[in-house]
Amino acid sequence: MSKTLDRISSPCCCKNEKHKHKSDAENSEEKIGILKKAKSVSSKLRNSIKNKVKRINDAGVHKIEDIHVEEQKAVDAFRETLVLDNLLPASFDDYHIMLRFLKARKFNIEKAKVMWANMLQWRKDFGADTIMEDLDFNELNEVQKYYPQGYHGVDKDGRPVYIERLGMIDTDMLLQVTNMDRFVKYQVQEFERSLAIRFPACSVAANRHIDSSTTILDVQGLGLMSLTGPVIEFIKLVQKIDNDNYPETLYRMFIINAGPGFRLIWNAVKPLLDPDTTSKIHVLGSKYQENLLEAIDGSELPDFLGGSCLCAIEGGCLRSDKGPWKDQNLSKTSIDVEVSTIQGNTISDSGNC
Repeated sequence: MSKTLDRISSPCCCKNEKHKHKSDAENSEEKIGILKKAKSVSSKLRNSIKNKVKRINDAGVHKIEDIHVEEQKAVDAFRETLVLDNLLPASFDDYHIMLRFLKARKFNIEKAKVMWANMLQWRKDFGADTIMEDLDFNELNEVQKYYPQGYHGVDKDGRPVYIERLGMIDTDMLLQVTNMDRFVKYQVQEFERSLAIRFPACSVAANRHIDSSTTILDVQGLGLMSLTGPVIEFIKLVQKIDNDNYPETLYRMFIINAGPGFRLIWNAVKPLLDPDTTSKIHVLGSKYQENLLEAIDGSELPDFLGGSCLCAIEGGCLRSDKGPWKDQNLSKTSIDVEVSTIQGNTISDSGNC
């Protein structure tokens, strides 16, 4: 867009007043044309999704849930705005991504657009688009010793389960095997891996769209001394990155083994979190097993959380990255085909978005 503005404002484009008026008129017509094209493309996107859902259901391959009409209208309107402002890269021309940003801003299109634009700029500055290839986090096995965390299995609705044993963190040793900058980059890499690999695989396995996860945060043994300055800064930074750039990807969180000491910590941390996020958080004491097993099948839950899984061959559940995304027989191609088909129908008609 900036290059377009430069061309419009440059002397060579406005040699005389007559030419300037003509240029303004042409620009106005061009904007109207872009808006019309955006509306046409949104209609094609909507029809493409409807037709694709119908064909999939008729073929009996896998069922995709109906798209709510009001949400669909909101996404259409949001998409038109993004196209008009040149804020829609092809890789983000996705119904569900746009819907997540709208939900994060309570369907206020202008606020969602600001959030979206900031996200695109952050990705450029941070290098998020290539971080899965660029970052080789070869210290992961050592990090796991001093900060056990990772993805393991799915909940009963098919969402990935992320487990973090914050109470076992050893900050001094952690900072000897990595640094906070690399650890933050690793967290972003995992966010990206969930979007690109885990969520699509879970969607295929569950026969419905999935773009959120269930988190279990074990705070047993966590005390005020455990949360030193670097740890607090890390939590705040990762939380901000998550809220600002990966909104609405948390379905629910179970905080388990929460004792009186944690209540003090929670009261300090809670104001740092988005209110919509805190509404998804369930703080439980030491008798948490029943709650977890209501949400997650015992075979998908590690034994140290009351389940039956050991992942002995992989060296423990938090080192296994167990889930549909690891199943070689579960092809991700079916979802890729649906997405590429919809985007192909959209992008081919929309020009440079």
